[in-house]
Amino acid sequence: QVQLVESGGALVQPGGSLSLSCVASGFTLDVYNIGWFRQAPGKEREGVSYIGTRDGSTFDRDSVKGRFTIDRDNAKNTVYLHMNSLKSEDTAVYYCAAGLFAFYSDYEPADDLFDYWGQGTQVTVSS
Repeated sequence: QVQLVESGGALVQPGGSLSLSCVASGFTLDVYNIGWFRQAPGKEREGVSYIGTRDGSTFDRDSVKGRFTIDRDNAKNTVYLHMNSLKSEDTAVYYCAAGLFAFYSDYEPADDLFDYWGQGTQVTVSS
C-alpha cells in the first residue's frame, strides 16, 4: 500500500523551531520529487518547500526562505521540513506529497503534478 505519513507537528511558541518528517511506505522516495504544503483555516492550500531528486535542488516560497529547510534521507525513505523562527502565520496543517515530473528549482511545481499525499500534521504557533 502506497502511503505517506507526516509527523512532528506540535504547539510551539513564536520564534521557536520544529522539524516535520514525511515517511513513505509502499514505494521508494528517491525517484520522486517531494513537496511540503500547508493549509491554514479558511485559506487555500499553498506550497511551502520542494526538493527534487537531483542534486538536492530545492524551491522555497518567499515567506519561508531563510527560515525553513527541506531535505531528504533516501536511505530512510524520509523527507524533512526543518522550521525555524516560526511565526503565528505559519500555523496550519502541513502535508507532504510525492510526484514524478521534471523539477526545476527556479519554478514552483503545480499541485496536480503530485501523485501521492499524506494526511497532514498540525503545526500551531502561539504563545
